[in-house]
Amino acid sequence: MAKFFGNLNLVLVAGVVILLGIMFGMHGGAMENGSLYWNGVMRFLHVLCGIMWIGLLYYFNFIQVPAMPGIPDEHKPAISGHIAPKALFWFRWGAAFTVLTGLIVAHLNNYLVEALTFQPGVQVIGVGMWMALVMAFNVWFIIWPAQKKILGIVEADADAKAAAAPRALIASRTNTLLSIPMLYCMITQGWLGG
Repeated sequence: MAKFFGNLNLVLVAGVVILLGIMFGMHGGAMENGSLYWNGVMRFLHVLCGIMWIGLLYYFNFIQVPAMPGIPDEHKPAISGHIAPKALFWFRWGAAFTVLTGLIVAHLNNYLVEALTFQPGVQVIGVGMWMALVMAFNVWFIIWPAQKKILGIVEADADAKAAAAPRALIASRTNTLLSIPMLYCMITQGWLGG
């Protein structure tokens, strides 16, 4: 058991096998309903990617950034050289795939344009979508370029690194702020309307 759970790839494969068993064993008949089935699959993928993205956003803001000042200098390279780059990989791709799957869900439900233009009936989800798009922009065009400098992934002098740190922090904290109303908008649209 320890060997199995010690191997993340095996655990993930087992999770996917169980998922496929449920999808085809319990929901196999639903596949005949085409768009409804794929809507459910895309919603699942949207939530899965969103958990990765927002989970890492919260990890950075509630754990890593506040802990860094208390970490001895000799241990900081382990975080900046090994942990942060891997976490940022999953963070930025979680953001990209959350947006992509969310747009697909909106398209499959025929409210993509209406939501993005705040039409009646889908205004709440539209507000949530725009917040998510701003957040994804922050990830890819502010946080990630700044973090590449801070972590030494790209060359940058001390002044450029120093200037990148507050930009990354402000964008990350903006995303934390927006994540709260964004999640509310995403979850409540179907029940509360708007």
